[in-house]
Formats: sequence, structure tokens, C-alpha cells
Amino acid sequence: MDALPSSGATQRRPTGRSADTKLLGIYLNDHLAGATAGTERATRLARTARASALGRAIEPVAAEIAQDRKALLDIMRDLGIPVRRYKVCAGWAGEKLGRLKPNGHLVRPSPLGTVLDLEALRIGVEGKAAGWQTLRRLSAVDERLDPARLDTLLERARQQQERIEEWRVRQAEEALATTVD
Repeated sequence: MDALPSSGATQRRPTGRSADTKLLGIYLNDHLAGATAGTERATRLARTARASALGRAIEPVAAEIAQDRKALLDIMRDLGIPVRRYKVCAGWAGEKLGRLKPNGHLVRPSPLGTVLDLEALRIGVEGKAAGWQTLRRLSAVDERLDPARLDTLLERARQQQERIEEWRVRQAEEALATTVD
């Protein structure tokens, strides 16, 4: 795993502007709620698939997703944006409630559950990448945001998308394939 650049930019951009702290606080807390749900989902998927090839592939992605959540918290701290605990709790609870969906099996896990977990992770990582991209653009006018760090986070999100999509396709083909006699 590559280390992320420090959160302080080494070269400051001279601007007289910065982000609207109130709106940015809402935006980043919403992303933190999503990051909380994504971290929970990725960790659970890695744990339940631990002994398989999927588990070995997803475990490092789950670790990176947890690191990305920590990076978001660090950025929020650097920007002086308080964490809204109720949003973090809502993200956590939403992920737990998302597990209660019917999946075609009452007693044992459905292979469809893994496909849906991977699809949820893919959507979450796409949202995270969009958030990093927004912050990256904002770094042009807000010197508190480190463009190099955001570039690293954005590239890592793109790599996560590729790995998750590869396994999503494999699992979907396996779960949804029918046998032809």
C-alpha cells in the first residue's frame, strides 16, 4: 500500500477564496456517512469470503476503503469541519438495514447476496471518487486542500473500482448462470 502524502500542501496556492464551510461540512458529512457504510460492507464481505479467492482479492480493498474513510476524517479535521455523529450513525445503521433484503434463500446465504454486496461497493467507490474529484477541483481555490493527496486518493479509488468490477462480473456470471443440458 502506498502511503498518502501528508494533508498539508507543500506549496500553497495564492487565492483569496475558500470553500463555503457550511455547505462543505454538509457535503463531507454526507460522504462520511457513505464511507462508514462502505467500510462496514467491505469489511463484512472480506470476512465472510475470507477462505476464497474473492476474499483474498477483496481484503486489501476493504483495508483501503477503511484508510480512505480515515483520510476523509483527516481532511475534515484540516478544514475545521466537525463530524456530525448522527450522519455517521445513519450510515452505519443503513448498511445494517441493507442486509435485511430478501435474497431468494431463507436459511442459507444466497450467491446473489455477494453480487449485490459487490454492486453496492462499486457504487460506493464511484461516489467516493466523485467526492475526491470535487475536492480536487476545490483545491484550486482552497489552499487547505492538498491536490497531491487528493490525486492519490482519486487514483486509488479508480483502482478499487476496477478490482471490484472484475469480481462483480465473475460473481454475477457464477450466480446467474444456468446449466444447459
